[in-house]
Amino acid sequence: MITRMSELFLRTLRDDPADAEVPSHRLLIRAGYVRPVGPGLYSWLPLGLRVLRKIEHIVRSEMNAIGGQEILFPALLPRAPYETSNRWTEYGDGVFRLQDRRGNDYMLGPTHEEFFTLTVKGEYSSYKDFPLRLYQIQTKYRDEARPRAGILRGREFIMKDSYSFDVDDDGLKKAYHAHREAYQRIFEKLEVSYVIVAATSGAMGGSASEEFLAESDIGEDTYVRCPASGYAANVEAVITAVPESIPFDGLPEAQVYDTGDTPTIATLVEWANGADLGREIVAADTLKNVLLKVREPGGEWELLAVGVPGDREVDDKRLGAALEPAEYAMLDDADFGRYPFLKRGYIGPKGLLANGVRYLVDPRIVDGTSWITGADEKGKHVVNLVAGRDFTPDGTIEAAEVREGDPSPDGRGPLVAARGIEIGHVFQLGRKYADAFEADVLGENGKPVRLTMGSYGIGVSRLVAVIAEQHHDDLGLRWPASVSPFDVHVVIANKDDAARAGATELAGELDRQGFEVLLDDRKASPGIKFKDAELLGVPSIVVVGRGWADGVVELRNRFSGETQEVPVANAATDIATALRA
Repeated sequence: MITRMSELFLRTLRDDPADAEVPSHRLLIRAGYVRPVGPGLYSWLPLGLRVLRKIEHIVRSEMNAIGGQEILFPALLPRAPYETSNRWTEYGDGVFRLQDRRGNDYMLGPTHEEFFTLTVKGEYSSYKDFPLRLYQIQTKYRDEARPRAGILRGREFIMKDSYSFDVDDDGLKKAYHAHREAYQRIFEKLEVSYVIVAATSGAMGGSASEEFLAESDIGEDTYVRCPASGYAANVEAVITAVPESIPFDGLPEAQVYDTGDTPTIATLVEWANGADLGREIVAADTLKNVLLKVREPGGEWELLAVGVPGDREVDDKRLGAALEPAEYAMLDDADFGRYPFLKRGYIGPKGLLANGVRYLVDPRIVDGTSWITGADEKGKHVVNLVAGRDFTPDGTIEAAEVREGDPSPDGRGPLVAARGIEIGHVFQLGRKYADAFEADVLGENGKPVRLTMGSYGIGVSRLVAVIAEQHHDDLGLRWPASVSPFDVHVVIANKDDAARAGATELAGELDRQGFEVLLDDRKASPGIKFKDAELLGVPSIVVVGRGWADGVVELRNRFSGETQEVPVANAATDIATALRA
């Protein structure tokens, strides 16, 4: 079927939207693919919906190819299952909650582990029913505090979430790798440049976890990789290379000094280098203690101190991942006022431990390492405070920032940093949800067997923006053929009746050969039509223009910019051959 632009519900914009921050946001709105209706909420117009449906088709075909069966749950979900899994409170403010007219609590579904588990438990009862792989492509909801970047981070989005159910861990591993390989095929078909990185599971729970990140400078996810070994991980999942412990023998005794007004690492280092300590002091020689309050779901606030080398900051994402599912906040002035033993700028391990404050430190703070840190009195610090000798923390925490040049956890070289956009995530959930809902089946030996699960997500609507980010130029979008709204865009750039008739016949012949054709038959200037064709981004553009009188039409490749003249007499066949190449 030919789509005529004179009839297509489409309005392109000449200017960028005022609030558009990234190229995909600007171009998808300008080209008429989506329209904003509220913060983080977008309508899909005909062209955008065609791209979205093509992505869904590729995802669906690969899920079916590994034995996935598609189902569909409601988006409006009752509270009780989330209470059973403890996620009603774990999600905090990140989800939409509402009540019906009778006062019953509901949630707009962010994910559906609970309901997949309950459904399988309700339908199957024997080991013979497994392995099982189920998936859905469905709208999800997250109450993003700061929706941004168009459909890259919205409050409503479309996601493919699939779940594997097995009776043993070997089955789970097979399902995990089948999904992992299917994801690679999906992203290759979509022509998305991506990396696979080790990740944390967060509120999802589980063990093995990997993210698929689309490479992008505007991505919110920072990851690191080791070029020498191929190691790659989201910063939240990086495990610090732990140094060897140092013997205490011969280490100088700890000594408290009057350091004056030195509440920051910079002022402390300046003091130390003027105090004749016998060596040059750098920020990495100091121990910074950061105070926060932590609350487990349904619990009370408790103090927590995090110690990191003074040359590093606490990374909010790493801290959040380490504390998941607990909620946390940095101490404010009122909090400090309630705990007079906390001397801001001069907090030390001894005062923390003496007052029962849980104290977790960076893994680099091993026994035998010597530090300059707070002495728990204003204007005083302690020098040569040795871990394991003078203080013993309650444990370690991966919360310090990861930097370029840090040693790779595999020990094979330094790390380099990059940014990406999360497009997929695979988890070996194990039995977290099966335990919560007692999802047991009868095993081969006649005894109950608890199911083990995997969870696998792809951001389907986000992929529209990701592809636009990776495939555009200064003129507009450049869709890969696999997801382009049309196969070919025929532009009538000639007012001659014979040329218009010929263009319409050419479009009809391409349609009969099975191609999706967009025909620009509008009564607009050639300049406007060319600009729109470049903005819309269909990969092949056929121009029926001045050359018609000479018996040729022009075929333009939107990706390479190359053009070629095609004789009118054999145009449909030659163009079809080029499109199939």
